[in-house]
Amino acid sequence: MLVGLTGRNASGKSTLVSWFSERGLRSVSCSDSIRTWLSDQGIETTREALIEGGRELRRNGGAGVLAEMLLEILDGEDAVVDSIRTPAEVEALRGRGDFFLIDVRADEEARWQRMTQRGRSGDPVEKEAFLSQEAAEATSKDEAGQALDATAAMADITVLNDGTLEDLEEKLGGIWSAIN
Repeated sequence: MLVGLTGRNASGKSTLVSWFSERGLRSVSCSDSIRTWLSDQGIETTREALIEGGRELRRNGGAGVLAEMLLEILDGEDAVVDSIRTPAEVEALRGRGDFFLIDVRADEEARWQRMTQRGRSGDPVEKEAFLSQEAAEATSKDEAGQALDATAAMADITVLNDGTLEDLEEKLGGIWSAIN
């Protein structure tokens, strides 16, 4: 089983990764290959560097290259894939035959509050920057950029994550029963 997650920043994808990991799925991310590449280049792993590094890798290796690299690493192993950001990544992962894409959604204010509370390095500290980043990640002018709207449209399942952790876990239990 291969479960993929897409969604806006601070929508709760990391919480879903933890939940699926607790059920035995290996946790991987399309960003893992970008982090490795950045490290090899001696570049600090900031949000901006991850975005530009992903664009560079996609320009050189094709729009689905990050997912293709993950499939090779996984070699059929059950996993949850965090932060799928392009339709080509979805298509590459669907090629495995046991892939389900979950779009994690939460309203803008809830995501902003979560982001400011978590204080993750690279997260915007001004709401205007948060909104600008959202707009930049929603669509892409070319296949090398992020296209969260188009990726979300490919989801097999949408999870609304505006409630409590207990609400989310109840929803995930139903999804787990359906796909397992």
